[in-house]
Amino acid sequence: MARNIRGGSLLGRFARGRKVFLGMLDGDLVTPCEAECMMDFASGRARPQKRQHRLSDLRVLNPVDRPSKIIAIGLNYRSHIDEMDWETPKKPIIFSKPSSAIIGPEEDIVLPRASRRVDYEGESAVVIGRTAKNAKDGQSHIFGYTCLNDVTARDLQRADIDWTRAKGFDSFCPIGPFISRTPPSRVKTLLNGKVVQDAPTSDRVFGDSALVEYISTVMTLEPGDVIATGTPSGIGELKPGDVVEINLDGIGTLRNQVIRTD
Repeated sequence: MARNIRGGSLLGRFARGRKVFLGMLDGDLVTPCEAECMMDFASGRARPQKRQHRLSDLRVLNPVDRPSKIIAIGLNYRSHIDEMDWETPKKPIIFSKPSSAIIGPEEDIVLPRASRRVDYEGESAVVIGRTAKNAKDGQSHIFGYTCLNDVTARDLQRADIDWTRAKGFDSFCPIGPFISRTPPSRVKTLLNGKVVQDAPTSDRVFGDSALVEYISTVMTLEPGDVIATGTPSGIGELKPGDVVEINLDGIGTLRNQVIRTD
């Protein structure tokens, strides 16, 4: 980051009226920055402006807008492996979610007509900061961390050989609210105010650096790409009217409502 971007700040995308901008959050104050995209922070091109806004006066948007790809990891928490009664994978199980599935904080998760069972999956997500191809030091390619809900049509996942349909519906990838440069140590999910998932990230089979290194042997990771690093035990069903919250220490809470349109 540039010298005049405070290292402890949370980074985000915000809207005030029709104006959308990137900025730094410190406490309840947001400093707008001269930046075209989040990766301007990674390259040092972002510059803070003098004025500030109160967070309560702004709308918080998804922090990574239309990445080239979202790669997710299956069966990466030992507690979730036990819950699903699967064997521990020897290599990361990877699949993708389309960027069209992204929504931000407070936006609605829409239950599709095609599915009778849709689940939440609270996760910590990695945001790539610089191009990674056959990376030897995955950590050096990581820009930051944010919350992600890998919403899944569980019945379709079981019915299909490939998981793309089950994972790819519009609104099935809530991300946010902010990006932290510091990795979280715990992921927690609340459903209607009740804790349903709570686990340390140390319970993962493959850590952030190892995931970047492995995935980059398969495909080139570009700045802004997102890796969802897996969900712990406690996955469960979403129903219309539910409120689901993903919380990562040091980052905040990603909150979304659940609706059905039919």
